[in-house]
Amino acid sequence: SFLPDDIFYWIDNEPEFGVQAVYLDERVDTVEGYANATASLPDLAARGVKIMAPAFFALSKLDNDTGAIIPSEYAVAAKEAGLEIVTWSFERSGWLNEGGDYYYQYVSDAIDNDGDMYTVLDVLVQQVGITHFFSDWPATVTYYTSCFGL
Repeated sequence: SFLPDDIFYWIDNEPEFGVQAVYLDERVDTVEGYANATASLPDLAARGVKIMAPAFFALSKLDNDTGAIIPSEYAVAAKEAGLEIVTWSFERSGWLNEGGDYYYQYVSDAIDNDGDMYTVLDVLVQQVGITHFFSDWPATVTYYTSCFGL
């Protein structure tokens, strides 16, 4: 759910369901919202939330020194809080040779061709540790997971 009250209701009143409830975190859509969402992750985990799901742009950023794509502050905070990370929505971006638009906004300076989606996907899987990825067109994710036996 995008609504925290739904998640808390399930945790409090339907714990068998609440343990698998996914908090679709759209708070990351603004700079202020991203900072607040990141800061709130330990409290959400303490409240019983188990699974966070921001749009995938919120889980990576560029390393200021090397320009490499690395886990974001949100991703690091979620892992430190013991939260499972699910994300969305792959293959819904603009042209990657033009930076990729919304879903690549934090890494657009490192994106210049369609193959770069595999670089981002690899960081999300291998470094961030996402467990699931919602995708409008699952060919890329399916190919990646098949290649790595995931």
